[in-house]
Amino acid sequence: MLDIQEYRLPNGIRVVHRQVTHTAISHIGIMLDMGSRDEKAHQQGLAHFWEHMAFKGTKKRTSLQIINRLEIVGGELNAYTTKEKICFHASVLTPHYERALELLADITFNSNFPDKQVERERGVILEEMAMYYDSPEDAIQDDFDEIVFANHQLGKNTLGNQESVSRFSRQDLLDFIAENLDTGRVIFSSIGNIPFKKVIHYVEKFLKDIPAKSSNLVRVAPVDYKPQNISITRSITQAHVAIGRNAYALADDKRLPFFMLVNLLGGFGMNSRLNLAVRERNGLVYAIDAGYTPFIDTGYWGIYFATEAKRLNKVNTLILKELKKLRDISLTKTQLINTKEQLMGQMAMSEEGNMSFMLMMAKSLLDIDRIDTLDELFEQIKNVSATQLQDLANEMFQEEDLSYLTFLPE
Repeated sequence: MLDIQEYRLPNGIRVVHRQVTHTAISHIGIMLDMGSRDEKAHQQGLAHFWEHMAFKGTKKRTSLQIINRLEIVGGELNAYTTKEKICFHASVLTPHYERALELLADITFNSNFPDKQVERERGVILEEMAMYYDSPEDAIQDDFDEIVFANHQLGKNTLGNQESVSRFSRQDLLDFIAENLDTGRVIFSSIGNIPFKKVIHYVEKFLKDIPAKSSNLVRVAPVDYKPQNISITRSITQAHVAIGRNAYALADDKRLPFFMLVNLLGGFGMNSRLNLAVRERNGLVYAIDAGYTPFIDTGYWGIYFATEAKRLNKVNTLILKELKKLRDISLTKTQLINTKEQLMGQMAMSEEGNMSFMLMMAKSLLDIDRIDTLDELFEQIKNVSATQLQDLANEMFQEEDLSYLTFLPE
């Protein structure tokens, strides 16, 4: 990609920058290739705990100073943790780019995890866990992971559990970082109206002296997926349902065609097959969607909806009918063209968001060591055939291979 430039520091940290001239805002982030799947059994929730604690004090800043550093110039500082990544990121007016980068480097590599703050933040995370539990649409997604990836760390809740979070100490945080941090698997990603030469100047000022660190981290892929059908009674007013199974990994050649198939089934558009069948024609749900998430060595796809308990069987029947159609009936030429055009349009609009594009660049380099251009992705999409999509439907949409998790009202 001609307008994307890369650089590697002697300590292994990689830099990727895209200069855009039509914005006054710069988006920057430090992404680390480590996440909740890299925790040991007694560390469940520790990656997410670190994400929180990074804002609570460094060797030269208090938590209040961290909070104020960008907000007083109208900027934003944030972070997130996933199964495979931890990311600290910021958005500021471009004149404050240096200020933002210095702060990101500080909280990522110089946090000191004050004991008082550990105790205080423990309570915050326990409240966050309670909030998710009280939101069945969130809780069911986390619980469904445990069904698809049973007895594997990918199936564990990123937030951890009440027992593990209640016992974390400052030393646990230091140990987790020491065990997993690898500067060769860290990306500094940047988008803004700033020349690459200037970016490198700032990067060398704040990231060059970070000590090189390597890790012996080895990720083990889940095995032996077995379909399950589990129902749980909860104090809710609607039935909430997740349906799905394991799927293709990031590097699998079937990933992009399968993403197209799942998008057709229940993607963002209101014309998805599930939305038309379940909501528009029958009025049984407010929303229904399907999604596909690939990881480095596996993946999963799932359908989610909520409905009145008495309508549950009807919705499930309609879903299975749509899956059968995709298995049994090949797309017509027009349907195939429309499916491709819709996905390409969605991808192009997604690239318009500089923040999401900045994060995508970092994740893509960590996962597949390249950043595909839209033209390259479009070429792959155009080459997908109706037969390929039908074959994928027959691989992934067989009823007997699907797992179900249902939250039922008391």
